[in-house]
Amino acid sequence: MAFICAQPPYLNPVVPFSGIIQGGLQEGLQITVIGTILPFNGTRFAVNFQIGSSDNDIAFHFNPRFENGGYLVCNTKQNGCWGPEERKMHLPFQRGSPFELIFLVQSSHFQVMLNGSPFVQYPHRVPFHRVDTLSINGIVQLFSISFQNTRAAPVLSAFSAMQFSQAACFPHKPKGRKPQRQTMIHTPLSAPQQMYPPMPFFTSIPGGLYPSKRIFVSGTVLPSAQRFHINLRSGSDIAFHLNPRFDENTVVRNTHVNGSWGSEERSLCQKMPFT
Repeated sequence: MAFICAQPPYLNPVVPFSGIIQGGLQEGLQITVIGTILPFNGTRFAVNFQIGSSDNDIAFHFNPRFENGGYLVCNTKQNGCWGPEERKMHLPFQRGSPFELIFLVQSSHFQVMLNGSPFVQYPHRVPFHRVDTLSINGIVQLFSISFQNTRAAPVLSAFSAMQFSQAACFPHKPKGRKPQRQTMIHTPLSAPQQMYPPMPFFTSIPGGLYPSKRIFVSGTVLPSAQRFHINLRSGSDIAFHLNPRFDENTVVRNTHVNGSWGSEERSLCQKMPFT
């Protein structure tokens, strides 16, 4: 499945949040919301796909409620009036825990994924192409809201484009002080700086890692490459070191903790996947 950036992401948006969906909803548009459920100050949050900036017309109201054991309410609001509720009496969200919500627009319904697993489908009650605004309110802290077009064919130049669901940062090496401990991703590939992030590349991962979280790195290996690596870091430690080596025709995996490397893993169930 190809993922093409439909519009720039919203990064660390303040809740309550309201933002434009550029070009409105289209079939194949995927909207990913990453955040954390707050442990206090309420019992609900809502993600609303609206027609206009007011809340009089909401095509899809996605409303987890931490009441009576927890349940999900889905609904549509037209001309200020709510329609019949659809309820799901199972709520896998947990207070104080991060989440990844993916809303995929299909021709007949919204497909909702929670932390990488199918969660709920909601049939369209109004034409989805009328939706042009996304609003989120309630007991959540948001890290990012990103947009991908899953139906568009990728446009490739000499190097494949890299899409990121968050802002990239390129810090200078600290001088005379210990770097702050945080989860990082480091990809020291080479690519033209005009279109792609300069290498070596560093960025924080909003919310850190958790089960089912996915990180997409898209690029092209340079013809003269001997090796490259991608590191998932926590401060100076490396939780996962992925190191394709063309000079050895293998992919090395390892972990680096307290200044020491662990035992390398080199076995592959197939031939070298990178060329």
